[in-house]
Amino acid sequence: MERVAAAAIIDALGRVTGWSEGARTVTGRTAEEVVGRPAADLLADGVPAAVLAARSGTVALRHADGRRTELALTACPVLGPEGETTGYVLTADPPRQADPTLAGQAFQQASMSMSVFDTRQRHLRSNDAACHVMGVPEEALLGRFFPDTVEEAPYSEGFLRHLRQVVETGRPVRYESFTGVPAFSRDHAWSIEMWPLRDPAGELTAVALAAFDNTEQYLARLRLALLNEAATAIGTTLDVVRTAEELVELLVPRHADFASVDLLDWVLGAEELPSMPEGDIELRRVAHGSVTEGTPEAAVRLGETDVLPTASPTARALRERRAVVSQAGEPEFRRWIDERNARAPEGRAHRRGVHSMIAVPLQARGILLGVVVGARVRHPEEYVFDDTVFAEELASRAAVCIDNARRFARERSTALALQHSLLPSGLPGQAAVEVAHRYLPCGSVAGIGGDWFDVIPLSGSRVGLVVGDVVGHGIRSSATMGRLRTAVRTLADVDLPPDELLTHLDDLVTHLAADGPGEEVAELGATCLYAVYDPVSRHLVLAAAGHPAPALVLPGRGAELIPMTAGPPLGVGSLPFEATELDLPEGAVVALYTDGLIEDRDRDRDVDRATEEMCRALGAPADSLEALGDNVLKAVLPEQPSDDVALLLVRTRALGADRVATWDVPPDPARVADFRQAATERLADWGLEEAAFVTELVVSELVTNAIRYGEPPIRLRLIRDRALICEVFDGSSTSPHLRRAHAYDEGGRGLLLVAQLTQRWGSRQTGGGKTIWAEQPLPEGPLPVTGE
Repeated sequence: MERVAAAAIIDALGRVTGWSEGARTVTGRTAEEVVGRPAADLLADGVPAAVLAARSGTVALRHADGRRTELALTACPVLGPEGETTGYVLTADPPRQADPTLAGQAFQQASMSMSVFDTRQRHLRSNDAACHVMGVPEEALLGRFFPDTVEEAPYSEGFLRHLRQVVETGRPVRYESFTGVPAFSRDHAWSIEMWPLRDPAGELTAVALAAFDNTEQYLARLRLALLNEAATAIGTTLDVVRTAEELVELLVPRHADFASVDLLDWVLGAEELPSMPEGDIELRRVAHGSVTEGTPEAAVRLGETDVLPTASPTARALRERRAVVSQAGEPEFRRWIDERNARAPEGRAHRRGVHSMIAVPLQARGILLGVVVGARVRHPEEYVFDDTVFAEELASRAAVCIDNARRFARERSTALALQHSLLPSGLPGQAAVEVAHRYLPCGSVAGIGGDWFDVIPLSGSRVGLVVGDVVGHGIRSSATMGRLRTAVRTLADVDLPPDELLTHLDDLVTHLAADGPGEEVAELGATCLYAVYDPVSRHLVLAAAGHPAPALVLPGRGAELIPMTAGPPLGVGSLPFEATELDLPEGAVVALYTDGLIEDRDRDRDVDRATEEMCRALGAPADSLEALGDNVLKAVLPEQPSDDVALLLVRTRALGADRVATWDVPPDPARVADFRQAATERLADWGLEEAAFVTELVVSELVTNAIRYGEPPIRLRLIRDRALICEVFDGSSTSPHLRRAHAYDEGGRGLLLVAQLTQRWGSRQTGGGKTIWAEQPLPEGPLPVTGE
């Protein structure tokens, strides 16, 4: 039978008022025979109740020749001016007969969903697959406007828009949609292609479509996109906890409704890798997240430990080192729920409807770090094999980032411990200066740098002040810093002036670079500033090797940089170092610092502006030197400095005439007794009579040696500091050497006696000769000094 659409109009009383040519063809009755008659006279069995309720369905008509004809009938009400129903427009199409052609069979039996719509988006044909997707037989769709056959508005709007686009443009359309349909319990991804159908005259008469269900490919693309995103979203910081949080943020809500990351305790510390325990496994929760606010599924709080029984799926994932999936109803899943309920007595994990879980071990470089667990609550799909493959790949990438963060934290902790062990833990007691210091390790991924500072007591109550900065970061820089600090202390102990000390230190750095295989000098380069302050003369001498100039705050004045010529950094060589000298009043503040205080390479910081801020902070009033150091750091440093910062603040003191006694000594051995007596009298004035015996021996030996072996001028000086210091200066540059006298030697025992009776002795070269000195402890301990 030819498929011809029919239309008729009936009024509110059920009489036929309009009859189409298609209706005449289908029923064999002309308009003259039908119009004005009750529509019920045309029916063979009456109108089924289902058709009356739905205003659509299949009805049986009585053909003019007496045979029955079944039609798919659709009724559309006609409204009057007041909105009342005044009649109906009936449209009908005879049921489709089996298409005997091969093309017709291919259309009907195709595995993809295929349909044909007229130019007004009404159903003309649908194959078996399309009817299965829609969940209704084809008879319920024929002749109906597409939006009336679906419930989901977003899907129908996009679909309808593309149908109209094909009609309007006459061009095929291909697009993708992700939506739910009645035949499936979850949303599916569809790849839909629409194209125009034309009659022999070329007129567009209908639109055909084919819809491909590519849900699996779509989900695979989502997993791949998630893995690609993980490459940039996980591991943005070298922090173990933050990396675990990034993994959870990536999983929830796209792959899990709840996710948690639990790590073995050793991962969060500096301990070595322990062996896997045989029994229960203890993990520490470092991150979790949920689609529900407050993370109600979390039976373990952040920071708490969770003990995994041997039979649990999470423990099995750790022991077997593979992803383990468990679904509701399975014994393992019930054990996992029981574990959660045991930690949360109210049973919230079970009550929240968790129906599927996956546990994936976190392992990197063959090292087991912990486990990540995902659970689905609102997500209707259970975890399947493809999810385990994806989860293992994602966990592998995340584990590498966590292990990198762990290794960085361990190296940083080691470098920091090494650096702290190499830095002075408590500055030695001395009378020359009051000291305050600050050291801040950087928080950047580059690691701990090689900044250091030191305060070195020198002979004659003088003090050496050091700040330095080794190029680079990490353990290697900290170790190099320790070597340089030891070298500075060694060179300072022989009383080298600042410029000579830096020259020897420069040679040392060059040798260190040459001895290290494959190391360049620049890689072991460093900057250093060394200064010596004498509280007796109030004289400061300093020299720098590529280091920023210190700032000086004189009493009652603002801060300014000390004008000086800085030599090249250590390890560069070829250029000399120049010393700068100046006299300071008592109470002057000198600020020595490393470049991290005023420079920030990551933020392209203005060094001049930072220097001005530092000088402004140094010149501001402060209650103490310690408070001044805090004020400087607050005023100058950013919140997260990208380099280490060392700051050494010193306030000068002075030893007045009441603490120092000086005598010019003529080169006459007969006068030695006079100076012994003068020294004894001065000790009596200072209340140090108990030290007179040793002092007489020291004065006698040192003055006699200066007269016998030295050259004029000769001076004797006593200094009452934290120790009693005896110094003898002469114009000769020849230094004495301690040796043991043989049995028949007439001399050679004097310096040995001095060394045994005093706590320290030595010699230092000066511009016009040398000074031999000896220190002995005060009988009643340290005496107060000026300014304390």
